[in-house]
Amino acid sequence: MTSAISYASGTSSVPLIGETIDANLRRAVAAYPEREAVVDVAAGRRLTYGQVDAAVEQVARGLMARGVAAGDRVGIWAPNCLEWYLVQYATARIGAILVNINPSYRTHELEYVLRQAGIATLVSAVAFRTSDYRAMIEQVRGGLPALADVVYLGDRTWDDLLAGAAAVGAQEVADRAAGLGFDDPINIQYTSGTTGFPKGATLSHHNILNNGYFVGEAMGYAFEDRICVPVPFYHCFGMVMGNLSATSHGACVVIPAPAFEPAATLQAVQDERCTSLYGVPTMFIAELGLPNFADYDLTSLRTGCMAGSPCPVEVMKRVVNEMHMEQVTIAYGMTETSPVATQTGADDTLDRRVSTVGRVHPHVEIKVADPETGRPLPIGEPGEFCTRGYSVMIGYWDEPDKTADAIRGRWMHTGDLAVMDEEGYVNIVGRIKDMVIRGGENIYPREIEEFLYTHPDVVDAQVIGVPDERYGEELMAWVRLRDGAVPLTAAALREFCSGRLAHYKIPRYVHVVDAFPMTVTGKIRKVQMREESIAMLGLETAAAARHA
Repeated sequence: MTSAISYASGTSSVPLIGETIDANLRRAVAAYPEREAVVDVAAGRRLTYGQVDAAVEQVARGLMARGVAAGDRVGIWAPNCLEWYLVQYATARIGAILVNINPSYRTHELEYVLRQAGIATLVSAVAFRTSDYRAMIEQVRGGLPALADVVYLGDRTWDDLLAGAAAVGAQEVADRAAGLGFDDPINIQYTSGTTGFPKGATLSHHNILNNGYFVGEAMGYAFEDRICVPVPFYHCFGMVMGNLSATSHGACVVIPAPAFEPAATLQAVQDERCTSLYGVPTMFIAELGLPNFADYDLTSLRTGCMAGSPCPVEVMKRVVNEMHMEQVTIAYGMTETSPVATQTGADDTLDRRVSTVGRVHPHVEIKVADPETGRPLPIGEPGEFCTRGYSVMIGYWDEPDKTADAIRGRWMHTGDLAVMDEEGYVNIVGRIKDMVIRGGENIYPREIEEFLYTHPDVVDAQVIGVPDERYGEELMAWVRLRDGAVPLTAAALREFCSGRLAHYKIPRYVHVVDAFPMTVTGKIRKVQMREESIAMLGLETAAAARHA
């Protein structure tokens, strides 16, 4: 229960875990050495906890042999695979800070992240789908003197890293691990920035280990569980809610494919007898929409998690009824809070689970506050969702001013508009900032607007989100062109962006205007732009869809 104001604290009889990620992994290894820890379906590889420990040790020694010290930043740029998982735990074992790089990044974004984080060692795929990672790295590497070492998965450089492990003894690794603290930074995840570039949310062992553990607790995880993780490891959803939820409970992670494929996901659930399935709503919609959906045996499922963007109510009902996920939960949070702040429980009513994002997580505080004063508002009034506690990030990497703007009085200000009811259940009703959530990807229009300014014919650009039945939202660019410019089509703009921006940041719609709607004080009225765009594009049905 909450008070008459929109504030709740997550009391719990279960204490926070006061140890590093590696210490926690070793605990699982000792308890369940023969149980499967991870299955990479596409690669046909599966490891027990005992085998994971040995493989992690080899990668950790290999990194140390190449000079990686505690606190050094090690980038990883690859789709989901066993090696990604091993590098996550190996860097934690030796105190290196893992920097997650989105596999969709292109040279513009890649170069910025490599430079801003000061990455000295990069572990990368050679290529994925249409992306030639090696070529892109070579294109930017000359301007990055700090980038001393690049290791390619599936290449002789990865074999060399593993072979180099022999030069480092077990005691050296043990000594390194013994010198680490659970408040040390261990992970940097980049979130799209309102100022034009992503910001590196810096997270500690304590942040993400505990969040992963309590996400798993909410779903009743035990060592028998097998968690299908089609969501990307570079997000908290994959590496925290997936991997760390599993290892902190002795459960198994199943990687169905390098990137999301609906058929591969359901096939993995069936073949591996998964008990839990993750996804953003877009993924569940794609799975339910398969022509042969009814042919898959999903009876092993009991729970899972849907997060990343608002969930259509009817989709949630189908997941419960047709995918056997009677105990499915919805979670809400952000990278900066490790990520989950609220989650529905397995014992919540179906109505609560399809219409809210749940209640406060254990050991966390939340409030719905006046955006100006920060004071909690009365129950039922919309305001800014803020959260405080162990889960709030250390800060944005090397950006103290942006950190101070986001964390005030130890409260993380999310920029999301929320409403809390008398029992502490939360609904997300909008955003103070104009962030767009497309298929679970957080996109800040300012970043794309600044990129569009580099187009020779664009004088001004404003980017908004418009409703979309598949992705929740799609990007639309309103642009003003220089005098005499050839009219700009959506196809031409997409071609200009292709290869330079991640695919999900490329606007689907383009509208050329002479002026933007403005307030009397000269501010762009994006709300009006969105309303006009819905009518212009005929998106009324998508706009009317109900979400939690």
